[in-house]
Amino acid sequence: MSQPCRALYIFLNKTKIPHEKCKVDLAKGEHKTDDFQAVNYFQLVPAINDSGFKLSESVAILRYLCRKYPDHVADHWYPKDIKKQAIVDQYLEWQHANTRFHCAMFFQYQWLIPRLTGAPPKQSTVDKFRTGMETVLENFDDFWLKDSKFVAGQEISIADILAICELYQPAMAGYNVFTGHPLLAEWHERVKSELNPELDEANFILNKIIAKQNMAKL
Repeated sequence: MSQPCRALYIFLNKTKIPHEKCKVDLAKGEHKTDDFQAVNYFQLVPAINDSGFKLSESVAILRYLCRKYPDHVADHWYPKDIKKQAIVDQYLEWQHANTRFHCAMFFQYQWLIPRLTGAPPKQSTVDKFRTGMETVLENFDDFWLKDSKFVAGQEISIADILAICELYQPAMAGYNVFTGHPLLAEWHERVKSELNPELDEANFILNKIIAKQNMAKL
């Protein structure tokens, strides 16, 4: 269910970087154990332990993997060219308070929190985050995808992996972000072409949930 974990799963499997998957059951609080805190002090997912080197935060992990495993990671994922890399970094820094924040908060207040508490969604809060999310979608149309095939240029990068995982999240709350946004919808098709089958594998549970709402698979 974790968007950053899905992004990391897609990247590791797409690039075939050697790794061992470790299941962490968030519902059972396994991330709150002392054993997990020994890997990530902040007790959040994802986190890695690379032969004793421990690292958290998905963006930091993705950058680290790109730099450490150049034989596995094609340049387009995180370009060495300083300007191309800066464009990728620009999205990585922007997305925290924009794509990730608004899509995640809309999902939580519209779908997740009501299911955890049994209380109906607080409509004013849902509307606030929907408005913020729709501004983000306009930003994709007007800036990120205006003159390029992918978020940070003409080739796919780690920026697209993070973006697609966050933009999928509202679908579980019944909101398809690609409807009414033709540039975003076209980008979605390009990303699926580049990332499948790993994209579908990572979103298996998500697609099961949206199927129950009579929505088409993303």
